[in-house]
Amino acid sequence: MGSLAGLLRARGYEVTGSDTGVYPPMSTALARWGIPVAEGFAAEHVLARRPDLVVIGNAVRPDNPEARAALDAELSVMSFPDALYEHAIRGRHSVVVAGTHGKTTTTSLVATLLHETGRDPSFLVGGIAANFDGSFREGKGEHFVVEGDEYDTVFFDKTPKFLHYHARTLLLTSVEFDHADIYRDLEHVKSAFRTLVAGLPAEGALVAALGASNVAEIAARAPCRVVGYGAGAAAEEARVHWLGRRLDPDPTGTHFELVVEGEPRGRTFVPAHGRFNVENAVGALAVLDVLGVPLEESMGVLPRFRGVKRRQEVRGEAGGVTVLDDFAHHPTAVRETLAGLRARFAGRPLVAVFEPRSNTSRRTVFQRDYAAAFDAADRIVVAAVPAAPVYSATGEVTELFSAEQLAADLRARGKDAVAIDGVPAIVERLGETCAPGDVVVTLSNGGFGGIWDALLARLAKA
Repeated sequence: MGSLAGLLRARGYEVTGSDTGVYPPMSTALARWGIPVAEGFAAEHVLARRPDLVVIGNAVRPDNPEARAALDAELSVMSFPDALYEHAIRGRHSVVVAGTHGKTTTTSLVATLLHETGRDPSFLVGGIAANFDGSFREGKGEHFVVEGDEYDTVFFDKTPKFLHYHARTLLLTSVEFDHADIYRDLEHVKSAFRTLVAGLPAEGALVAALGASNVAEIAARAPCRVVGYGAGAAAEEARVHWLGRRLDPDPTGTHFELVVEGEPRGRTFVPAHGRFNVENAVGALAVLDVLGVPLEESMGVLPRFRGVKRRQEVRGEAGGVTVLDDFAHHPTAVRETLAGLRARFAGRPLVAVFEPRSNTSRRTVFQRDYAAAFDAADRIVVAAVPAAPVYSATGEVTELFSAEQLAADLRARGKDAVAIDGVPAIVERLGETCAPGDVVVTLSNGGFGGIWDALLARLAKA
């Protein structure tokens, strides 16, 4: 929503918005773009000047006073994905990046490679792409690259958002259970991705991580060309067309060999860490090949990728302790992120601070899976689960995830792990236990109470 607001503002529209609890980096980006955001919702926000268009996001419920006022007043109303398609994507070659994990990074990679090779793309992503210092761009080229989310569209349209972008080229990173508030189980998730893939045009292309769980099954539904990609043992076993192998990390990123259709095409470098980020890079290179960009060009500019905010982002260093921030919250993302950081900071103690904030992570569905997700960390702090309600796609009351149980399970695996309630107490604990050389990474899909600045200030006093 914030990215769409910025895109429309850049086109000269007057844009305002309403939300609760807006946090960086999007809050600061909105301020920089000159978009005022009202805290909280009130009917007068949409009735005072009767806007030409009211865009309603999927976090808004039917009883929202602004949504109700807009509908009752018969204002022009659209969902976020429909507004994006109608006002930005229509008439362009729609390149959609979908999957449970890696969407934001891979969307940013594809957009960066197209831009750096002179194709002048447009894009919109659910994060801040460092190469553009923003989450959107409007170019003059034929391609629009968009992050395709499987979450539902809006309260009056429960179809997945990614169906509204009419993909011509689709990159599929992964298919796992997530978003337990709208999906009943893994089969329900897979059905959404099947619909997405089956809707591709015959002249389109699917670039798919065929070594990832469930992806090959979904890709089999494609009515168009399928290009497999990946990195690591599972990808090699799946005999993908585009393979990253012989990974060699250093402090600045990862060197790897690219193999296309069984033919080595040389070594290249991505300024990111972890097998999953190499896989994202390989997928992006494959997409550019599908779009007609010579491999020599795309490989040559890959080292220019600067990443995405809140993806292994260094927030600062104090007292000899490096503090990073990452968006990871699903067990798979937590495991892969920590593995990447272990390679990046080899030999340094790694401290993971996990906030189970998403609807899915606050249920018991991944309680056991999380215990194995922190193996690469030396010490773990688990934030207590918030008391807010947890919604379920089945409408059933579900048991809540237990931070104390996860800490106990981690200790049973030989880890130094504690569960702590509240950011001030977590910061104090880290201030007392961290030593020069430690690396601390926070893992949360929210603002985590502004923990980074507070932690850096506390470490500076140690």
